[in-house]
Amino acid sequence: MMTFAFYLFAITVCIAGFGVVIARNPVHSVLWLILAFLSASGLFVLQGAEFVAMLLIVVYVGAVAVLFLFVVMMLDVDFAELRGELARSLPLALMIGIVLLAQLAIAFSGWAPSDAAEGLRAAPILADVHNTQGLGMVIYDRYLLNFQIAGLILLVAMIGAILLTMRHRRDIKRQNVLEQMWRDPAKTMEMKDVKPGQGL
Repeated sequence: MMTFAFYLFAITVCIAGFGVVIARNPVHSVLWLILAFLSASGLFVLQGAEFVAMLLIVVYVGAVAVLFLFVVMMLDVDFAELRGELARSLPLALMIGIVLLAQLAIAFSGWAPSDAAEGLRAAPILADVHNTQGLGMVIYDRYLLNFQIAGLILLVAMIGAILLTMRHRRDIKRQNVLEQMWRDPAKTMEMKDVKPGQGL
């Protein structure tokens, strides 16, 4: 039963990934992506990583994929024009794909598992520790520095992406906080002596 479930989830992941790429409708592509995430979470459950499987469902299926679906449905995108641009770049994409497949074939042709690979595990499986507890012990105890450095790298990448994509339009009036703080009240305020019965 476990072997049947593994092959079922694995084949479903491959078919769903292929459907994401070849689907003409972007909504169908997002639905294929959700199916790929669900099948991958099933594979994690079979491997005993229930916490990672639930994270995959909650974060990717429940948030990211649904966000993609709403964005695709609400944006008025000319998909015919996008498909035309894809057709123009198809020869280059095929060449890059062939090169990647050749590199993978060369890498896997000379790959052989080591006899000592089982003993070189970074996180040994403990029989008396639950999956979530063991994952927390590994991330926040043994590899805390690596985890914090990875988070810092992601933060820097996020800030860099925001700075690269941010564009200041000159026709929009923006708030200048420093100018507001350094202004002189005597120069920015003017007292008017308004007599009774007269307007400004």
